[in-house]
Amino acid sequence: MRVFITLFLLLSISACSNNNTPTQKKPAAETQYLTVLHTNDNHGRFWHNEKGEYGMAARKTLIDQLRNDAKAQGHAVLLLSGGDINTGIPESDLQFAEPDFKGMSFIGYDAMALGNHEFDNPLSILKQQQQWANFPLLSANIFDKKTGENAFQAYQIFKQQGLTIAVIGLTTTDTAKIGNPQFIGGLEFKEPVEITKAVAQKIKVRYQPDITIAVTHMGHYVDASYGINAPGDVTLARSLPHGTLDMIIGGHSQEPICMTADNKSDDNFKPGMACKPDQQNGTWIMQAHEWGKYVGKAMFKIEKKQLTLINYELLPVNLYIDKVNANGITVPELANEYITPNPELKSFLAPYQAKGAKQIEGKIGFVNAKLEGDRNKVRYQQTNLARVIIQAQMNSVNADFGLISGGGVRDSISAGEVSYKDILKVHPFKNRITYMDWQGQDLWDYLDIVTRFPPDSGAYLQYHQLSFERNNDSLINVMINGKELNKTKTYRMSLNSYNASGGDGYPALTDLKGFVSTEETDAQALKRFFSEYSPVNAAEFSPK
Repeated sequence: MRVFITLFLLLSISACSNNNTPTQKKPAAETQYLTVLHTNDNHGRFWHNEKGEYGMAARKTLIDQLRNDAKAQGHAVLLLSGGDINTGIPESDLQFAEPDFKGMSFIGYDAMALGNHEFDNPLSILKQQQQWANFPLLSANIFDKKTGENAFQAYQIFKQQGLTIAVIGLTTTDTAKIGNPQFIGGLEFKEPVEITKAVAQKIKVRYQPDITIAVTHMGHYVDASYGINAPGDVTLARSLPHGTLDMIIGGHSQEPICMTADNKSDDNFKPGMACKPDQQNGTWIMQAHEWGKYVGKAMFKIEKKQLTLINYELLPVNLYIDKVNANGITVPELANEYITPNPELKSFLAPYQAKGAKQIEGKIGFVNAKLEGDRNKVRYQQTNLARVIIQAQMNSVNADFGLISGGGVRDSISAGEVSYKDILKVHPFKNRITYMDWQGQDLWDYLDIVTRFPPDSGAYLQYHQLSFERNNDSLINVMINGKELNKTKTYRMSLNSYNASGGDGYPALTDLKGFVSTEETDAQALKRFFSEYSPVNAAEFSPK
């Protein structure tokens, strides 16, 4: 692998970002072509799932074919990622995404945006991941608070087929509130619009690029309706002078960007269907859902300095869709022809899969019905899994009640036997269990803040053995264990270290009197709960 990476770097045609020496441009051909391939939000899916869907080895087979076909037609070709390589599958998480970054190097990615989940581990781990990658991890809007300088490489210049292509990286400013404060305290996440203007102008003066691309991890929000999230790709495109960016290759919102009309998404899109990307202020905006389920392919023509989209596709990687057969029975069917996994990459990744699987093998408990942790539920409403999690953490510290933010619940647990892998998919972050001993009045003031977080956000409050109402923006009727909160009494609250440190915008508690952090992690607490209380009756934790 080291030999592979070294050779790749020596043969690379791309230039470094800030120290490049400009070169004289050669006269361009009358018509030129560019193919951009892209993925985003890998989240640990280096290996295929139980049905054989996606996986990096099959992705490489598809990308090799697309790249070769494009080059044979005289196209310049770039392969970009919208970030969030980390966090999601225990086999990857336990190895700090080493197989994922090395797998991307094997496939031949040219650059990626730094996502918020690249900061789920200490910065020393991110530095190691940068060494595993033979391509740059870009972000122009993350700065070192001490020096005021860019904390990461801001952009990369590529020269192919007579084209000069600039790629600028951008990261959501929400990272400052959803990232772990213990890891990102020395970083500043600046608003991307002004940063992009300045960087694009600097690149224009120095390199006169034919094409300028932003590879981002900021999210696509239709018609710029970003709610309480940080503004995303649509806002960026609309806020920049026309012509600043030719395209945005994005991530973070984890969706296929397919539009039926201006500012109207195709909610009926399924694998294998046609897809038209968004366009705002002359900038094409693209995103390929998540997990390597698709490879996005955009083909462009550049003629008389005008960029024209010839064709766009979201190509599924061994995804299944439901088909109704002649007997009226719904059966799974591949959306496209089967893609044979690249044998060399599959062989390279197999030891990582085996090592990770061995660390999490074995059953630890049983639950009689699904425990709901799906993203579209746990960020919108109270769920039974959130209450099981909180009960496990309350048990660890003998708390009267407990809280977590909905965004900290990363997966559901299906009915039946529960494995350690199931636990780690729910809790991939290794947060510690903490508690706070509150005086009643101080607790009321704290609850007045955290009960304001709205649905459709990672901060949305999940709670157990607590009830309350909000009326005309006022907190009323607070009950703990079924009894009215007494403002002169002391109560113990369980909370994970992420929220206690200020994550998701929660008030930081770590310096307050009465705060205690334990050494037990959220995954350990939930694992012990299933070991001690199985079979778990899901109905006992059903929100009322």
